[in-house]
Order: sequence, then C-alpha cells, then structure tokens
Amino acid sequence: MKRAGLEAILADMTISEKIGQLLQLAPMFYKGTLTEGEITGPMAEMGITKEVSERAGSVLGSATAAEMMAIQEEYLKTSRLGIPLIFMADVVHGYKTIFPIPLAVGATWDVALAERMADISAREATAAGLQVTFSPMVDLVRDPRWGRVMESTGEDSYLNSVMAASFVRGYQGDATKLAENHEKMAACVKHFAAYGAVEAGREYNTVDMSMRELYQHYLPAYEAAIKAGSKLVMTAFNVVDGVPATGNEWLMRDVLRKEMRFDGVLISDWGAVKEIVNHGTAGDATEAAEQSLRAGVDIEMMTTCYLENLEALIADGTVAVGLLDEAVMRILELKNDMGLFEDPYRGLKANPERQKVILSAEHRAATREIAADSMVLLKNENAVLPLATEERIALVGPLAKTQDVLGAWSWLGDTQDAVSVEDGMFAQFDTVDVAGTASTEHITEAEMAEMVRVAQNADVIVLALGEASNRSGEANSIATIRLPEAQYGMIDAIYKIGKPVVTVLFNGRPLDLHDLLEKSDAVLEAWFPGTEAGNAVADILSGKVNPNGKLPMSFPYTTGQIPVYYNHLSTGRPADAADAQEHYVSHYLDIPNQPLFDFGFGLSYTTFDYHDLTLSSDRISIEVPLNISVTVKNTGNIAGKETVMLYIQDLVGKVSRPCKELKRFEKISLAPNESQMVTFRITEEDLRYYKPNLDFTSDPGDFNIMIGTHLEAKFCLV
Repeated sequence: MKRAGLEAILADMTISEKIGQLLQLAPMFYKGTLTEGEITGPMAEMGITKEVSERAGSVLGSATAAEMMAIQEEYLKTSRLGIPLIFMADVVHGYKTIFPIPLAVGATWDVALAERMADISAREATAAGLQVTFSPMVDLVRDPRWGRVMESTGEDSYLNSVMAASFVRGYQGDATKLAENHEKMAACVKHFAAYGAVEAGREYNTVDMSMRELYQHYLPAYEAAIKAGSKLVMTAFNVVDGVPATGNEWLMRDVLRKEMRFDGVLISDWGAVKEIVNHGTAGDATEAAEQSLRAGVDIEMMTTCYLENLEALIADGTVAVGLLDEAVMRILELKNDMGLFEDPYRGLKANPERQKVILSAEHRAATREIAADSMVLLKNENAVLPLATEERIALVGPLAKTQDVLGAWSWLGDTQDAVSVEDGMFAQFDTVDVAGTASTEHITEAEMAEMVRVAQNADVIVLALGEASNRSGEANSIATIRLPEAQYGMIDAIYKIGKPVVTVLFNGRPLDLHDLLEKSDAVLEAWFPGTEAGNAVADILSGKVNPNGKLPMSFPYTTGQIPVYYNHLSTGRPADAADAQEHYVSHYLDIPNQPLFDFGFGLSYTTFDYHDLTLSSDRISIEVPLNISVTVKNTGNIAGKETVMLYIQDLVGKVSRPCKELKRFEKISLAPNESQMVTFRITEEDLRYYKPNLDFTSDPGDFNIMIGTHLEAKFCLV
C-alpha cells in the first residue's frame, strides 16, 4: 500500500480506533487461543473487554501458526478498516531450534555465525506466524550479577555493535523487501538505553552514569543496530539521568529520533509505561500516559495507560492529537512494510509446508557448529584435552544427564529435543560411565557415592557442572557469582580421587571459578549451548572441533571485584606504573586487580605465533588512513581458528582514556604451519571520542597499537 493509502486509513480512524492501535495484548485475551502465550511480566487486572481486544493493534507471545492465524482471522471479521494485527515475541536465540545464548554467540567473535543464527531463527519463527522479534539485546554489560548478561554479547561496545548489526541483518535481510520475503521478520533492538548498567546487577534497578559515559560506551551498539535497519526499538525499564526511559522525552526524541535518526516503531517493555508511576516521576497512570506519548512511545505493552487516559488527555488539550497520529502512522507503516495489508498471514495459508523447516536436520547442524565455536577453553594443563576415544571416561555431575541445556529465553524450545552431554559423549567415545544428580542445587549422599565410585574406575573424569537455565535471564540476579554451593563438596570429592579432571561448565554468566580452577586439569566454558549441546561438547572434548571461542566478558577473580572490565582507566596511582609504591596504589590487599580471565581470553589445541607487525606509515590524518598488518602462523600440528584482535590506546586526551580499546578483529582459519597476513585499516574516525562537552572528535598526538600478546607499535595523528 502506498503512503496515500495509509493516510486515508488514518484520516478515517476514530480516536478510539487510533488509541487501540497503540495497545499490545497477550493472546490469552483472544477467544479460542490454543496456548496461554509467553508471560514475562506481572499480570495485573487489566479490564480488557472483547470490544477492547477487537481494537488492539498487536499481539505479544503467540506460539504457533494455527493460533496466530485463528486470532488474525477472527480479528479481521470485526475490524472496520481492515487493519491487521501484528504478532511479536521474544525469539532471542532460536524458535524451536535453540542456539547458544547470545553471550555465547559473542564468544564466537564470528559475525557471519551471528547472522546465520538470526537468519535460521527468523525462518522458523515466521513459519510459525511471528512477524517481529524482540531481539537483539545490545546492552553493554559489566556486572555478571545481572541475570540478563546472558542476553547480551558482552562488555565491549565495538564487539556489541558489530554483533548487533549482524543480528539485524540476519533477522530482516533487506528491510525494504520484508513485504515479499516472508522468511524474514522485523528486529527490535533493546533496551534503550543503558539497561545493562543497573546498580549492583539487580534487575529493574536504577542506572546512574555520566552523559559522556552513556555516549562513549553504552549508545554505540544501539546506533549500530539502527543503522543496520532495525524496524523497532524497545524502551528500558530503568531511569536515564533520573528520568524513566519510557517517559524520557530527551532520550527518545532528541537522542533516538534526532541524533540516531530512528523513524521506526518505539515499543515499551512489559508494563514499563505504568511503572513510571513507581519511579515517582508520574503521579498516576494519566501522567504516565502523557509522558510516554510525549516521549514518542508508539506501543504500550501489557498495561492500559494509553487506553484509559489518552482520549481524555486529547479532549482537554493536554496532549495534541498530532502526537497520537504520528504514533499510529508509524504502526501502520510497520504493518505495511511487513506486507500485512496485502496478506495478513504472510504466506502461511498459501504455503503451510513452510513449517517443515522448524527443528530440521539442517538447523540442528547449524546450532551444533555455532555451539562448538562458542565454547571457550579456559585451562588445559598437560594437554589433557582432547580426549582419546578409547580412554575410559567417567562422566559425572549435575549436568551429565540433564537436557536442561537450552538456557533462559528459550521459551519455545523443548528440552526433550535437546541432546544431553551423556548422549553426546556416548556417540563419540567408546567407554563412558555416567553418574548424575537430579538437581544442580542439592546432591544426596547416594548420588555423591555413585559419582565417586564411577570416577574411581576411569582414566579421566569429565565433570559436568553449572547452573539450571532458570538461574540466569530476566529477574535472575544473584549476589555471589559462584556455582550452587552443593557442587563444591562434589568437586572436592572428585579431585581427591587423583585422576585427571576435565570440567565442563554450563552457565549464563561469568562465574567466580577460582576454587574450581585449582581442582581441574582442564576447564571448558560451554555456556548454555542449545539444542545440540551434548554433541557440541563431545565435538570439543574429542578434538573433532578445535576450541576457538574467546571471552566476550571478563571473568572476575571474585564477586567483590565487580565491575571489572578490560577497557578501564589507569587511575592516578596505577599499581603497575614504573614508579608505583608498594602500598599507596590502586589495588586490593587480598586479590589481584586483574580478573581471573580477561576479555578476549581463550585457548586452543594448537598454538599461534604473531610476527611482522607493520604500519603503512607512522602517521595518520583525516585524509590518509593507516593500514596495520600482522602475520599469524599456526605453529601446532592441527588446524585451528584464531581471532586476531587490534587494540589502540590514546596516550593523551582531553579526558582520561582507557588503557586499551578494541578497534578491529578478524577470525581466520589456519592449517598446521600455515601463515596468513591480516590487515586492518584504521581511520581518523576510529580515534574520536566524546569530550567533556560531548563533542565527538579526535586529538592530534601519539597512539599505541597492540596485537596479540606482545606486539606493539606507535603512530601519530597529525
């Protein structure tokens, strides 16, 4: 439909019909739905009548094509103007084929894999009738106490930015062709803004930071997703500079709409409009509705502040009807861009065979590959890994047999479809004896005795440890980032046997691994790997896949060290300064300053040598970029993948600058003894940063370059 057609619809709509388009409801409000949908927030009494549901503009959390087609068909029977519903849901790391959690996808450092994951997720979700996904979450995260770090891609704004753009491309493809490309869906970037910085890592908590910090580190990934064409943005629950994001006119109008030039649909998170009252910046739901509409929030998710108050606010002149019209027009444009006016079912009725792609063998193979590439080898003492297939292996621990390996935000995935570690190991190793537990939180004496017995008869012990899926994700903050305490007694008992111990970890956040590390010969961070978890773990342990993941987020030495992140400032008394005193420096008395494992850390079964770092010049300018080349050689005897990372340090700035900043990376594959030259191009724009007055400019002066563990060089911006 052309713009004139949308304008004609808008002109014919009543105020009540317009306000209805701004309301998003769960499928349970529609008669005859087949499921209860997804519940991700409090269910207050909403007073939704049949008449109201017949005016609502969108549906949240439907799960099947049959349900969505039934709701749409009934809805259109009573829609005076024939405006179809649009169906949205949280497809965060897969629909039925569940991929590794996004933090694990960040650990692949592979933008092509991220795009592939999003593409497959879109194929399955659209085959089930969904049209919008509330993904990617691009919040920068530095505090693993926050359960939703699992939904981010880590602590670095550059890595988050390139991953965000990849997810958007994967979900949407060419955003101008969504009307005809029914296998793609609209992306919704979230949570705008700075939700990853909630104080103390506590869900829904306050965010407080300087404007310069917000612009420098937290906003770039959102902007990258928007530049990639994301059709929607979701507001955050938190305040920004003391004002709730959902009612923050400066944040949404000035920053999002004007500075970032976002012209798509802005949707609140679940209940966030009404929660402005709880924040204390609105006295009641009427004021919350006014503030949100003034801020430009187009869709109110699962509360009725707009529904109950906008008509009166417009009638008495408090709110201009133009604000309502612009919100409705953006919603109509989204529906039009998705081709819903021409086909409200987006091809489902014409091609029901599309659902055969869901959980297909091809998709399972893809998640197996991505899961293996996301796993990070943290320790491999005496090259205990990879394991020989003929070794007698004891597989023990609370994650040995379970299929609870999908992770949070996999609400449409079925654990019965998941491959356990037990099944994955049986498929690749000759002799595996297994003893598991029924819970990650409680281990009985009988379970402990059986695990010890099995372990004593083995050549090597694989210890499968970790969290339950529901221990991370939304509303799952924890104060101490350790494994469940019951598992430490088991670790001690297994360690005392004296056999080589390979620990495989399943978790949705960085953990304090200090005690565990000392009692393991090898440690593999598997995250929550998804549907093919057990096969992917076995691929790594057998050496079928050479581990190549790198940490996207630092692992603290202990909880008290949080926040700890790689691109920190040096402080006035850095502990590692050449003239540092022994005591009066910035340090802890009881632990190191450095995290247990740094951002970017990850071992391999082979080794890589970096040499011949060369610069095209020792100077860079606005007109002339700088080419930086390094040669990487696989010095081991097996093929492997290596992520080559380029860091830069601005030695003198108008504000204190980080010790180093990631500026480029490239993942390469090398056969034994193979070498490859990797070249990065840096421009003057890469050296810009936000000054105290928020000017985004660079400074003439000297910069350090760091690649690998020891190669450094200098150049000058003139």
